[in-house]
Amino acid sequence: MKLQDTARIAVLVPCYNEATTITSVVKDFKAALPNANVYVFDNNSTDDTVARARDAGATVRRVGYQGKGNVIRRMFADVDADAYVLVDGDDTYDATAAPALVEALFTEGLDMIVGARKSDEREAYRLGHRLGNKVLTRCVATVFGRTFSDMLSGYRVFSRRYVKSYPAHAAGFETETELTVHALELRMPVAEIETRYKSRPAGSTSKLNTYRDGWRILLTIIKLFKTERPLLFFSCGLAACAVASTLLALPLLRDYFITGLVPRLPTAVLCAALMLLGFVLLTCGIVLDTVTHGRREVKRQAYLDQPAPSVDLNRFST
Repeated sequence: MKLQDTARIAVLVPCYNEATTITSVVKDFKAALPNANVYVFDNNSTDDTVARARDAGATVRRVGYQGKGNVIRRMFADVDADAYVLVDGDDTYDATAAPALVEALFTEGLDMIVGARKSDEREAYRLGHRLGNKVLTRCVATVFGRTFSDMLSGYRVFSRRYVKSYPAHAAGFETETELTVHALELRMPVAEIETRYKSRPAGSTSKLNTYRDGWRILLTIIKLFKTERPLLFFSCGLAACAVASTLLALPLLRDYFITGLVPRLPTAVLCAALMLLGFVLLTCGIVLDTVTHGRREVKRQAYLDQPAPSVDLNRFST
C-alpha cells in the first residue's frame, strides 16, 4: 500500500471567482488522491464557485479577508493533516503529479516540494511572467542563498511541521515568496520537481497583474531582507551614508589643506550628520539581528514540535 493511500492528506485550493475551473480541479485531485480531503477556501467569490465546489465533493470554507496570503493563513491554521497539497483553483496544474509529490515528501523526509512549472504552451506561461519570475527568484537567491528555479509556483506539497511553523504574514500573491523564504530561513529539507503546466481553460481569467503584483513581491523581498537579515540590511545603509559623506567631504578636505579654512560649513555639518546616521543604522542592525535570532529560535521550536514526515513510516506500511 502506498503512503498516500493511508496518510492523512489535505488538498488545499484557494479560490476567487473560479466557477469555470473549480469542478475540474476538485474532481481531478479526488481522482489522483482518492483518500485525500479536498478543501476549497473561497475568498469572497461573486460567481458560482462555492456551489460548484460543493457539488464536486469538496469541503468549502469562506475567508473574508481578501488576498491569497490571507486564505493560506486560514488554511494552514484550520486544517490538520500529515501532508498538504496546495494548488491554485485555475486548472493549470497537473493533478496526476500529486501522488508522486506526496510520495517523495514522505520517502525523502522533506518539508516542502515545489512543483516547477514546465509548459510548451506560450499562452500558459507568458513571457512577462517568466522574466519577472526569474528576476525575483534571483533576488531571493542573492539575499537568502540557495533557492528554486520557479519560486512563484502555486503548486506545492508541505509537511505538517512546515505548515504549523509558518508565520503567514503576507496578504496577497507575495505569499509564494514568503513560503520560499520560510523554508530557506529554517534550512528545511526541500526539493523541486518539474510538473506539467497548461493554459487556463476558455472563459477563465487570471487574477495576477504582472506589474502590480510583481512590484508587491519585490517589496516583500525587501521587507523580508530587512526582517530576516537586519545586520546586512542596515550595514548597507551604513555603507551608503559613509560613501555619500566621504564624497561630500573630499572637496572640503582639499580646501582645508590648502587654506586651513572650512568655507562650506553646512556641507561639513551634512557630512558629519550622514556619518552619524550611518552608525545609528549599524546600531539598529546589531540590535535587530539579536531580536531576529530569538524569533528564528521560536520558529525553529514550533517546527520541531511536529514530527518529521518520515518518523512514522511504519504506520503507513502494510
